[in-house]
Amino acid sequence: MDEARAREILAAAGLPVAEARLLALGENAVFAVGGLVVKVGRDAELFERAERELALASWLETAGVPAVRAAEEKPRPVEGHPVTVWHRLPDAVRPTEPRDLAPLLRAVHALPEPADLVLPRRDLLGGVERWLRLAGDAIDPADAAFLRERRDSFAPAAAALTPRLAPGPIHGDALPRNVHVGPDGPVLVDLETFSSDLREHDLVVLALSRDRYGLDPAAYDAFTEAYGWDVREWEGCAVLRGARETASCAWVAQHAPANPKALAEFERRVASLREGDTEVRWYPF
Repeated sequence: MDEARAREILAAAGLPVAEARLLALGENAVFAVGGLVVKVGRDAELFERAERELALASWLETAGVPAVRAAEEKPRPVEGHPVTVWHRLPDAVRPTEPRDLAPLLRAVHALPEPADLVLPRRDLLGGVERWLRLAGDAIDPADAAFLRERRDSFAPAAAALTPRLAPGPIHGDALPRNVHVGPDGPVLVDLETFSSDLREHDLVVLALSRDRYGLDPAAYDAFTEAYGWDVREWEGCAVLRGARETASCAWVAQHAPANPKALAEFERRVASLREGDTEVRWYPF
């Protein structure tokens, strides 16, 4: 689905296409339309996830957690695509910092399981096979085999972990890009990866960002101070980190056939994992 097709779906949904401004294009095409934000799902397979995301928004609103709010309770099925409609947030007052995540995660991590909504587990490694298959002959078969072996070793190890925190609802992709700092403070803006699993999943994300993606250590320290705990103190941190690194490396592989920069980045990541070097910098491509 490209932007032109997404605009056709907007029109079929009866929304004003002329004033729609594209904000993002991935699994969803996201448009600003007046005081609303409209998300057009890539295909019908995303309909169930769209339903869950809207239900989550309602649940979080009832619980008092600052998050995006739905303007319509159910997705619109439009020509085989789920279309969801959201209230648009006020303009950001400043860029998001890692510490802005802390109060939101503390609020989410204090919640019990929702009574009327079943949350999935956070399956970090579930996409590895598909991503490697999409990479095809563009990557070295030995690298693909290496990642499959890592997946097969980390999956049971992660399942056997003893958490420090009580398991329950988590955001699932706890990065600054998924927080919007408006006039009333930080707000969660992406609910698609909400899960029920080890709360440590949400904390390992920034620990990995510190070590692999160049996050300022001082910014990481500000986050852990605001949250109240550094997940690196937990003996299971290396296991969750290893699983996330495996998935992140395989995710890049799917882009290798059409993008030489992605292939180079994939090879960089695989080499660092083979060598056991936990500090080699990883880059976007």
